[in-house]
Amino acid sequence: MAGRPREFDRAQALEKARDLFWTRGYEGVSMADLVAALGIASARIYAAFGSKEQLFREAVELYKSGEGAFAVHALAARLNVRDALVRMLEEAVLLYTRSGQPQGCMVVTAATNTSAENAGIADWLAQHRRARTQSLVERLRDAQGKGELREGVDMQALGDYYAALLHGLSVQARDGVPAARLLALIAPAMAPLDLALV
Repeated sequence: MAGRPREFDRAQALEKARDLFWTRGYEGVSMADLVAALGIASARIYAAFGSKEQLFREAVELYKSGEGAFAVHALAARLNVRDALVRMLEEAVLLYTRSGQPQGCMVVTAATNTSAENAGIADWLAQHRRARTQSLVERLRDAQGKGELREGVDMQALGDYYAALLHGLSVQARDGVPAARLLALIAPAMAPLDLALV
């Protein structure tokens, strides 16, 4: 007589899937990998999440609402714009370089190169990255409107600069650059903003 299947914890399975996708990317994870990591049969994975793609999308949303929410919190904090950006960059470094955890940003690294059949995933993640850039631009424009930053400064270019820096920190962390080195680059990286401050 076969025993009953062990209890399935959907939230725990989603966390394991998130970490697997975060580490290996979307195309680097097969259904066999998910079965091994989650410890449940593929039929149960499909029943719980619908498809590998849907599981990945849920995993990204879990990341964005958890660890990956640091930028949202920093930009929304009641801080001057400089302190908000410094906090965002520092927290990015600390997240991206955690020991024993996936390195870098899941949204930046999970699907930068995909096959044509997975172009939808790549486009979806690109939309998330563009939204992060736009949130930086909007935070800078808000600061300019409040008189923190000089008129005539190109807030789009400044926002693009800090988005590129944020995404670059992810790549550097994946390459093994230690936190101390990444934290050290934040001070010189603030020079363009310092020139724009009133």
